[in-house]
Amino acid sequence: MTVSTEGTATVLPPGGPAAPARPIPAARRGLGSRGTLLFLEAAVAFAAALVLPLLARGFNFNPLDRIAQVSGLAAIQLRFALIGLVLIGAVALAVRLRGGRHFDLATRFASAGLAGLASGFVAAGAVVALHGTPWPMFGLNGDSGRIVEWAHAVANGRPSGSPVYPPAPLHTLGLYAEWFRGGNTAYAFKDLQILGAAAFGPLVYLSWRMLLGPVRALAFGVAPAFALIDAYKPYSQTVLVVLIPVLVAMVVSLSRSGTQGWRPLLLKGAGFGALLGVLFLTYSGWFLWSAAGVLFAALLYFPWREGRLGRLKGAAFLGASLAAFLVVAGRYLMVMLTEGQTTKDYNFRFDNFTDPAYYLMWRTDMPGKVGEWPLPGEYGGVGLFALVTFVGLGAAIWLGMRKPMVVTIAAMFISAWVMRMYIASNMYETQTVQLYTRTNNQLLYCGLLLCALVVHLISQRMAARSARSTADDERPAATAGAGSTGFPGREGAVIGAMCALLLLLGTVSSSMADRYMPAKENTYRILPWVSHTITEQDGSCPKYAPGGTCSKDGDQSWLSFIR
Repeated sequence: MTVSTEGTATVLPPGGPAAPARPIPAARRGLGSRGTLLFLEAAVAFAAALVLPLLARGFNFNPLDRIAQVSGLAAIQLRFALIGLVLIGAVALAVRLRGGRHFDLATRFASAGLAGLASGFVAAGAVVALHGTPWPMFGLNGDSGRIVEWAHAVANGRPSGSPVYPPAPLHTLGLYAEWFRGGNTAYAFKDLQILGAAAFGPLVYLSWRMLLGPVRALAFGVAPAFALIDAYKPYSQTVLVVLIPVLVAMVVSLSRSGTQGWRPLLLKGAGFGALLGVLFLTYSGWFLWSAAGVLFAALLYFPWREGRLGRLKGAAFLGASLAAFLVVAGRYLMVMLTEGQTTKDYNFRFDNFTDPAYYLMWRTDMPGKVGEWPLPGEYGGVGLFALVTFVGLGAAIWLGMRKPMVVTIAAMFISAWVMRMYIASNMYETQTVQLYTRTNNQLLYCGLLLCALVVHLISQRMAARSARSTADDERPAATAGAGSTGFPGREGAVIGAMCALLLLLGTVSSSMADRYMPAKENTYRILPWVSHTITEQDGSCPKYAPGGTCSKDGDQSWLSFIR
């Protein structure tokens, strides 16, 4: 179900663009078919995601000591950097070996490995934060406690406490608990918090590989997603960052459906529908914010001009997608359309009292120490980061107005913005929130993606110009040289990009891991802190319980932090 938007691969020899380019036939680019290579990429990504969490299990730090937390983050960062440099070194070595024959293969695996390592960093941070306690973040309190309770009920054949809550996480937790934790959904949830954070990078990377090459998927899809990675309830943010490339790939396939054969057309449509059904069962909120934008993009790129047969194929593609979606998630969709209409959110949190036009950072219901918020910016109160995202939106539309990828993401951005303002504008009258602040994450991710796509589109044009210059250089000197760009070969660009991404992802992952280091304060650091204060099932206290004391529910000081 891959929908590539890029051309065929070309390996340039070490001599750079001035030397003749050597295309690599598809049959000789790797170990086998494209499907086999993607499977191997997935294996590398998921294996890399587990390396750092497994290594972190051997750390002997007191997770409640700040110096120990800093040492733990540094130890993870050191291992992340060393393994990442090994992957980049393999790419550099592939340039020289056998005339660069395996450069593309090494690039694939290194990109997949870096994506897995980055989310493995955050998962390793969760391992350090929860070292010495069997409980998940927040123990049996708040959302964690409800999820544990509902999953236990589902695992024992009883209905969950909320029919509208996505069923996939509850069933997954219940089954995992039965298989690996003797039915203890609380202890099992700790494992899935760590594994869910680790799987974030590989899942995002593989989703973007439907649209982009390895390095571009890492740089323009995975890197922006790390602004949202979450180790507390990893499934909700994972669905968002996977859903966007899946919807974009679906629109791209729809635009090409008029010229495809019937069998691949129907299979691809059914595949998209089934995948969207699984995502809907895992977390459905993002579908609401995205629906209007995706509908606009689908109508825009429907094969209207492909004749009657083309329009029929487009309708068949959408029909197969809808049928597969209903098979997978139809029952839950009916629940959402009926009981979901009567479900109201009356909990006003910190972000509900801030300017609704500000979406660049979601402070959650535990915002920490804040003064004036949002922070006053330089341009009419708007900061430079916001200006960059707005310029990126305009530039992406300018450069990619005819590209489904750009238009679909821009449409989803606008759709979420309109839904946000609509719900917020009715908030006073209805006295309900309806989770509209969650659109922060979608707006931020779409904005970052559009900025990244500006770089993507510009780099594509530079690469095309470089290829034309290379062709000109092969002609006699009298007619060549004027078109030369002066840029080095593609290999240098790939290695340079990977070095930059190694530092970027390592820094961001460290920050997101530090977000959950235990501390008794009005932030999400209180979540793992509480986990260290809850009595274990055998009656003992966790190893690093503050003062050696614990209780059934744990430290309840967090209640004073909730607005």
